[in-house]
Amino acid sequence: MILQKGFSLIELMVVLAIIGIIAAFAYPSYTDYLRRSKVTEATSNLSNVRVKMEQFFQDNRTYLNACTGTTIVASAMPTGQDARYFDYACNPAPTATAYTITATAKANLDIAGLAFSINETNTKTSTVTGGSTIANGGWTSNASCWTTRKGGSC
Repeated sequence: MILQKGFSLIELMVVLAIIGIIAAFAYPSYTDYLRRSKVTEATSNLSNVRVKMEQFFQDNRTYLNACTGTTIVASAMPTGQDARYFDYACNPAPTATAYTITATAKANLDIAGLAFSINETNTKTSTVTGGSTIANGGWTSNASCWTTRKGGSC
């Protein structure tokens, strides 16, 4: 009598079906996790630049020209590896008593259409452009905080 070892085709198909079902549930969660991890770059950098803006104001009693030249704010604006997913700007230009700093997601990423801002009163806002990949993924704007996950939650 010969003993046969191995798996039947049916057993292999059942295992592949189970793996496919598990992957179908895991992949969307994983991609959302990756998007949320990219958002931390913007929120962290905006908080850092806000501190530099307040230091500039304490030294100069104005926000004018804070984002130009070689000021501590201009040098604190993230570039290179610190700005992998977002572009940062003082937009519009600061006045004597007000500023807004924005972080806009780079266009070629899965978070394109997402933007964050902070101003002199520490008002944090999130903007999601309609029709973008991130908007189609369930992310929404929030005028009172930085959106860190689907549904506009903070």
